[in-house]
Amino acid sequence: MQKFTVHKGLVAPMDRENVDTDAIIPKQFLKSIRKTGFGQNLFDEWRYLDHGEPGQDPASRKPNPDFVLNQPRYQGASVLLARKNFGCGSSREHAPWALDQYGFRALIAPSYADIFFNNCFKNGLLPIVLPEATVSQLFDEAAAFPGYALTIDLERQVVVKPQGEEIPFEVQAFRKYCLLNGFDDIGLTLRQSDKIRAFEAERLVQKPWLAHTLAG
Repeated sequence: MQKFTVHKGLVAPMDRENVDTDAIIPKQFLKSIRKTGFGQNLFDEWRYLDHGEPGQDPASRKPNPDFVLNQPRYQGASVLLARKNFGCGSSREHAPWALDQYGFRALIAPSYADIFFNNCFKNGLLPIVLPEATVSQLFDEAAAFPGYALTIDLERQVVVKPQGEEIPFEVQAFRKYCLLNGFDDIGLTLRQSDKIRAFEAERLVQKPWLAHTLAG
């Protein structure tokens, strides 16, 4: 998992409440057994005017010119500004996969659905919770100033605005530790690989029959 320390990125404002995971990555794209390739279908039903199916070439489709991510001023955005209850609906982990693979590194919203919130941390995304009034002000500034970018310093737990004003945010200590070091659940487990190997070796000494498999 990619480490998150300090990130500066262009802000894209998603001015909708209760954005659910089926909107983030529609159900027809969940058929893949791979963990890659979902970014091109992020917000698919909003980004395109035609119906999308797995395997389609995005270049052959009809983009919706009114959708925020299709507007030239937000091309390359890596910080998504959202309204309350972002990521509600089903618990599909594909939603943070799609956001990450599109290029987003951080989200800012007044609130998130619990399962989506947890899945973000497990996949290297930083979901920041800020007061609703603060988020509304960021929406106003992002709309008023093309190229509006924010710097997010996870170590210091601050969002830094272009003029230098800092907005503090809270993050649970263990989640912060994992993001700063790039540890997902597998990475955390592999830190104990020496102990795991030692345990397996001792177990085979005590129960050598476990090293053999039954024929047939």
